[in-house]
Amino acid sequence: MKETLTAAPRLLLAAAGSGCGKTAVACALIRAWQQEGLRLSVFKCGPDYIDPLFHRQALGAPCRNLDGFFMEPEEMRQLTARQAAGKDLTLIEGVMGYYDGLGGCTDQASAYGTAAATDTPAVLILDGRGVSLSLAAQVRGFVTYRRDSRIRGVILNRTSPALGERLRPALEAEGVRLFGTLPDCEEFRLESRHLGLALPEEMDGLRRQLDAMGRLAARYLDLEGLRRLAGEAPPLAVEAEAEEKAGRPVTVAAARDAAFCFYYEENLRLLERLGARIVFFSPMEDEKLPEGTAGLLLGGGYPELYAGRLSENRSMREAVRAAAEAGMPMLAECGGFLYLHRALEDREGRQFPMAGVFPEKAFYKGRSGRFGYISLTVENGDACLEGSIRGHEFHYWESENPGRDWRAKKPLGGRGWDCMRSHGYQLCGFPHLYYPSNRRFAKRWLDGCRLFERQGHI
Repeated sequence: MKETLTAAPRLLLAAAGSGCGKTAVACALIRAWQQEGLRLSVFKCGPDYIDPLFHRQALGAPCRNLDGFFMEPEEMRQLTARQAAGKDLTLIEGVMGYYDGLGGCTDQASAYGTAAATDTPAVLILDGRGVSLSLAAQVRGFVTYRRDSRIRGVILNRTSPALGERLRPALEAEGVRLFGTLPDCEEFRLESRHLGLALPEEMDGLRRQLDAMGRLAARYLDLEGLRRLAGEAPPLAVEAEAEEKAGRPVTVAAARDAAFCFYYEENLRLLERLGARIVFFSPMEDEKLPEGTAGLLLGGGYPELYAGRLSENRSMREAVRAAAEAGMPMLAECGGFLYLHRALEDREGRQFPMAGVFPEKAFYKGRSGRFGYISLTVENGDACLEGSIRGHEFHYWESENPGRDWRAKKPLGGRGWDCMRSHGYQLCGFPHLYYPSNRRFAKRWLDGCRLFERQGHI
């Protein structure tokens, strides 16, 4: 049975490729519409943690991931419709080039795939530096590459408004509308460090910059025209979401501070629907785990940047090690996995004592390690995982023993590797897991938390 939800107007911002200014334009539009008093729902295509974190902290706009590898099209539609409830407009920021998907040779899990799955009109952002009429050729290529491209408009970035107006007839002859031209200016540049956790002393200045970007967007972009285009998106017809069968409530402590900040919101929401009471704590600031903790989440983040402060908090390191030794269920991903080592090296090779759950050290490799989407299965016996679960791996740090209990396999090409250290309900390694891709996994892990709560050990 289908239930038609009244979705907010929605729009997807696409680009010819990375570096065209998609995130800056998205942030400028979000801020401009916030300044008009609009209530926004924001999404990021792909598995990225950084942009959603930035949207939430710097812009105060809750942001979720829409990912064509993690989710089926119906799941993407459901999430879009749920988050749109009560909002005036939904903005989806694309990833890489519009058609770039799995393996670099398909459009699966691309921004185009997201636009198709959610029936959302797209606006293409093009970088106009060093180019003029050839922009029209780019537009023609993107619009005609797929018959249902859904590209309805274009924004020229780093281009003089005067040149944009001269190009308007050629661009709009390709069946799109020019929604504005943004000049190259200092206020419209976001440094790469801004897309991570900004330091507290930087945040005020960053917000002033974003305010200025919003004013520039209001001056140079057709905000009303973009809203009208968003309003042309049809209502989404989605199946009513099945109710999760929640078990007895159980307390799960999740590390969240500047060092540990990478969590898929849908992971946390699924655990909550299954009965988890999630309590956040700081491994840098708090001396002990929250009262009544029966399960531990150590998400990814930047422990290498805060290794000194993490090491200085000896009481927390000992509390985490004691919990692990007692068999407390834990899910440690990437940065959280690094924290569980005997020692963590920084970029300069200095070693800092960590929780000591594992006797090996973690060290800086100097280049990215295993990268991209993966499906994971169990190599050795495991209490939680039956079947497979999907995830993503990307890291510059390495472990002397990254684990061999699970097997990761790329979705295309057949390449794979052993990974994860798994013992009962303790699962630790570099992959970031997407729990809704195997709901039974999340349920079984929480059952382990309830068992630990009853027994005090496993």
